[in-house]
Amino acid sequence: MLDWLKKWYTNKFSDPQVVTLFLTLLLGFLTIYWLSSMLGPVLVAIAFAYLLEWPVARLTKIGLSRTISTSVVVVSFIGIITLIVMSIIPAAWSQGRNFALDLPSMIASGKTYLLELPGVFPGVVSSEQIYLMIQTADERLMTFSREILSLSLASIVDVVAVLIYLVLVPVMVFFMLKDKQALSASFVELLPTERKLINQVWYEMNGQIMNYIRGKILEILIVGAVSYVVFTFFGLNYALLLAVIVGFSVLVPYIGAALATLPIALVALFQWGLTAEFGYLMLAYAVIQTLDGNVLVPLLFSEVVDLNPVFIIIAVLFFGGLFGFWGIFFAIPLASLVKATIKAWSSRVHPEHALADINGPDVNAK
Repeated sequence: MLDWLKKWYTNKFSDPQVVTLFLTLLLGFLTIYWLSSMLGPVLVAIAFAYLLEWPVARLTKIGLSRTISTSVVVVSFIGIITLIVMSIIPAAWSQGRNFALDLPSMIASGKTYLLELPGVFPGVVSSEQIYLMIQTADERLMTFSREILSLSLASIVDVVAVLIYLVLVPVMVFFMLKDKQALSASFVELLPTERKLINQVWYEMNGQIMNYIRGKILEILIVGAVSYVVFTFFGLNYALLLAVIVGFSVLVPYIGAALATLPIALVALFQWGLTAEFGYLMLAYAVIQTLDGNVLVPLLFSEVVDLNPVFIIIAVLFFGGLFGFWGIFFAIPLASLVKATIKAWSSRVHPEHALADINGPDVNAK
């Protein structure tokens, strides 16, 4: 066993490039893990800088300077975000408040449906099981309500943090885009000289991260807009609020769609009951999710999501547990980073093999 471990260590870590790559990734993960709360504005600015690099590069190609291109893109982006927030947030907030007021009635209606199940399915569902289910749901609801209350009280303190984000993030995005070359050169100087594998992994990941962030923003907008149109067509209550929930649910692959189904089904059930309208709406929602997963996602993330769904879910759970929201948001790129690292590690030429290739074949070999 010890001999096998020694051979494995010699084979995998005898190359200085591998050691450099491993230590760089380890240091980066530990830095983000320990300093994520302080580096929050920086991470947000990096995400927006990746998102806006594409239009800045296009304006630069047509002859504008990097400074002018960055100024135009950043100002336009801030203006668009402000318009979206000012037009959507008040309406969604109003619908959310009405939803909170109607929630007790919805829960009571849901309990009524559950209590009717023993009569509809005798011998399959018992009254004791229904009462136990209702009691468990009430306890979970009370716990959730307390958490929401504590979160709302804590959010008052976070107002200062939000103001800091609103000031610092646009400034950092502007300088990250304007001084991209200088910042990249400064970052490269911090890396060790033995960085061939680092360059290989970074070259593969840089484009993927840019495509992922741009694609994820487009996916949120498209799925949210289509959901709003469908919900409005059916006349579903709280259409804008539910569409916003569905749009942001794509941040968590697979799991988010399942969680977003619950409020939609609850509102539709409370509004129409077990009728044809309820079935048609849930069918339309299933079509939206199917088209998102089988058409939109492969179209937007063809170079990024070449991963098994099981690995994606594991990445969401693992990196989300480590880094919170940003771990969930970047779960797929981080999983791709692990895959690219393993690929670069496995495909490298071992020093002994490289020496053999330089010296030529062994003439004494039979």
